[in-house]
Amino acid sequence: MLMPRKLVAIVDDDASMLKGVQRLLTAHGFDTEVFSSAEAYLARSVEREPACLVLDIQLGGMSGIELRRRLSASGRPVPVVFMTAFDDEATRKDAVDAGCVAYLHKPFLSNLLIEALERASR
Repeated sequence: MLMPRKLVAIVDDDASMLKGVQRLLTAHGFDTEVFSSAEAYLARSVEREPACLVLDIQLGGMSGIELRRRLSASGRPVPVVFMTAFDDEATRKDAVDAGCVAYLHKPFLSNLLIEALERASR
């Protein structure tokens, strides 16, 4: 019997980043869902919970960190890999405090994301 592919949800308001991460993950055997905002992710129909969420911190509305906090508060603490182009100590601390498997600074090496997703889904 084949094991189902792990679902990873990707949230980023940069369309090219969203597409690139989706292609990378698909090539590495993950199923993906993509969302251009935290609000779009929250509005999704829940047919299958993701094994992990790849989440940009700086989004156009609600931040990725706020989305992570809302999911945890609602009893859906899905593992998160945060990514950001705006790295600083305060952002890093907020991401770690919100709970994350990994914190990646854009641009990042693809193997760092794949390794983080493999850790998250163990």
